[in-house]
Amino acid sequence: MGLALLLAGVVALGGCSTVKGWFGGKSSDALKPAKLTEFTPTLTVGKLWSASAGEGEGLLGARQGPAIADGHVYAAAVHGGVRAFDLQTGQALWHYESELPLSGGPGVGDGVVVVGSLEGDVVALDAATGTQKWTAKVGSEVVAAPAVGQGVVLVRSNDGRVTAFDEASGERRWFWEKETPTLSVRGNDAPLFGPGLVFVGNDDGTLSALALVDGRMLWEQTVAADEGRSELDRMADVDGTPVLDGTTLYATSYKKQTMAIDGPSGQPVWAHDAGGSGRAAVSPDRVVVSDRDGTVWGLDKASGAALWQQAALARRNVTGPAIQGDYAVVGDYDGYLHWLRLADGAFAARVDAAGDAIRANPVVVDGILVVQSTGGELSAWRLGQ
Repeated sequence: MGLALLLAGVVALGGCSTVKGWFGGKSSDALKPAKLTEFTPTLTVGKLWSASAGEGEGLLGARQGPAIADGHVYAAAVHGGVRAFDLQTGQALWHYESELPLSGGPGVGDGVVVVGSLEGDVVALDAATGTQKWTAKVGSEVVAAPAVGQGVVLVRSNDGRVTAFDEASGERRWFWEKETPTLSVRGNDAPLFGPGLVFVGNDDGTLSALALVDGRMLWEQTVAADEGRSELDRMADVDGTPVLDGTTLYATSYKKQTMAIDGPSGQPVWAHDAGGSGRAAVSPDRVVVSDRDGTVWGLDKASGAALWQQAALARRNVTGPAIQGDYAVVGDYDGYLHWLRLADGAFAARVDAAGDAIRANPVVVDGILVVQSTGGELSAWRLGQ
């Protein structure tokens, strides 16, 4: 048990590729993060604003990121409560002070902002004013952003349980739980709403569809099988929130597998042997994923065929990608943001966005990209400025 906990901590900090180097061995130098390569920028990126969300997550491994809705940016900090900012200007709108260690990023919808804590607290706030609406409790720490919509708040806790609360009152409606493996990647992500459905990525490499009304499981599909000789080999987490595009779901696994799935039936459409535990990003004709080695892949949306790969960010612990215009954007362990051309994966721009690591996916709304570092710094970026 002690070894499992130790390895879990190592994985949380850097991914499995780091383990050999930490325990010595001939390949330790080869496992150092790749140095950034020079290139001629073909894209201008401008910084709109920056702000502090409070004391960041540090080495917690929660991938704490912002949420954006109705022209506002919402951000939480482990120590610092919840803050709201104007998306265009960064002007501070309100601050909800809390002594709770708010480990989960905020979820927002229907005028409600919800956050979770390391102690299993769930706090719902009015999105316009920051006034507390209700609180609740779950049985384990919450490091995923809650999902808010369709009259419910869905909270995924680290014990493998998804709990549904009434959006207005905080009353518990139902819960569903999935047994978690002995060893998994630190952190997970929000459930995803579908029409009367909830889609949940699981630590055993599966994706589950639940009925929104009562939490019954309607189907389950294996994105990557949790097979192998050791606990490390079997790690297959689907930690990133899947993407629903039309009726097709796109999910990616730590075990380097990405799958397109028919949402209503759960049947596979295609699969490809590249992927990672973070979120996938979907453009009109591409699916972009980052794998655990730091390679970013562009896949054909219709067939899953690999169109390009960008391997120059090896071992830099890159985030899952976001799409901004004609570019995919990832952050890395050193606080850099990298813009890659969707057409061919070539580097187009790079900025030093933060002095601390970026672990959460960048978020893009209305053409503006917002990112949060592990130190709690927020920054907003626009193309062509």
